[in-house]
Amino acid sequence: MRPVSHKSSRFSIVFDDDKSLSYGGLVLVDDLAKKLGLIDSCNSMVDLNGYPGGASPGRKVMTLIETLIVGGDCIDDANLLRSGASEKVLSHAVMAPSTLGSFLRCFTFGNVRQLDKLAGEMLKRAWSLGLGPNDEDITIDIDSTVCEVYGKKKEGSYYGYTKVLCQHPLLATLAGSGEALHIRHRKGSAHTGRGAERFTTETINRVRNAGATGNITLRADSGFYSQYVVQACDKKGVKYSITAKLAGPIKKAIESIEEDSWIPIDYTLNGEAQVGEANYKEGQRLIVRRTRITGDQADLFPNYRYHAFVTNCEGDKVELDAFHRNHATVELDIRDLKEGVGLNHMPSGRFNANGAWCVIATLAHNMMRWLSSIGESQTKRITAKSFRKKFIVFAARITKSARTFILHLPESWPYAKAWIKTLNALQLPQDST
Repeated sequence: MRPVSHKSSRFSIVFDDDKSLSYGGLVLVDDLAKKLGLIDSCNSMVDLNGYPGGASPGRKVMTLIETLIVGGDCIDDANLLRSGASEKVLSHAVMAPSTLGSFLRCFTFGNVRQLDKLAGEMLKRAWSLGLGPNDEDITIDIDSTVCEVYGKKKEGSYYGYTKVLCQHPLLATLAGSGEALHIRHRKGSAHTGRGAERFTTETINRVRNAGATGNITLRADSGFYSQYVVQACDKKGVKYSITAKLAGPIKKAIESIEEDSWIPIDYTLNGEAQVGEANYKEGQRLIVRRTRITGDQADLFPNYRYHAFVTNCEGDKVELDAFHRNHATVELDIRDLKEGVGLNHMPSGRFNANGAWCVIATLAHNMMRWLSSIGESQTKRITAKSFRKKFIVFAARITKSARTFILHLPESWPYAKAWIKTLNALQLPQDST
């Protein structure tokens, strides 16, 4: 290919360097994938034989994961990995965007479930490296999110409750680390709680299978308030904290709370907030928070607004209210999936192709989380944007000396020590990590 050149006022510019790359940190991603056995596992678990473009799914999934990790958010961005010497730092061939598009269009619902099983296996292997909670108590946050799409011909796209054309996946994340535990792609017309019972059961089974042996608590908002989700938690021996809809029985229970039993809490500026507890169903507690504005604006909103949740957790009602409010952190994880690894974009017109894209996005998200915590180089909760800037996207150059490739990274890189520490941890034998 003829190099592209240009002359500026100070430089003569030519795009002809086949030894440089923009993503020196891909070495970390590739080493983690090898440690997890991602490519080989994908080849054995995802069966697309017989479909045009379905051969060797491992390297195609890995190409998409790396594309998302370096900041791509569509299939065409895979070309970012095909420039300069990028392919030389990877242990697999980088697939062309046209090949990846054909690959995603091969997926049936069953194939998406196979890919989802792969995501569960990668979670198990990562946690076996010491990156999981082990016997610690954990909290699972479940929520749904609206992924806006453009183009009415995309399968499964409908105007949902937000009045925008969208698709509407379910998501479960691990509180604290922000890891994506499970995702289920759904049509835009799906109600928030559709499939929540099965999704809850699958998520609990997944974290148990991955090695979590401590107590589990499920947090959710009112879209998941149903006896079926509660029964799924009870069946698995899991605690729950779920926002209740302010329907008739809940309102009656709230009205039964004695006025002198409300406890003031420090919750809102320019207002007051209190927590109370009502008698409800046997085995369940109904904890209520009420708030109202004080001061100059008090006359505009003179009444209390109520927020109630049901739980079978033990403890002080004020502490449980604070614990339940922390469910809001799931929105940070959803934002990171959308802004960080391409979940804001559904690239295909085919519904199952987008289902596969969702699972691949969670794999990319988790790999960045795991890399940020390996070797204790960073805390687990770090956004994809920050991690990419510090560990992935920086200039590098490849040379060869005595039959050994040398990767030259920027001098005085401020995160060099953490980067090397992470690389060294990845290259230790598995039983030493």
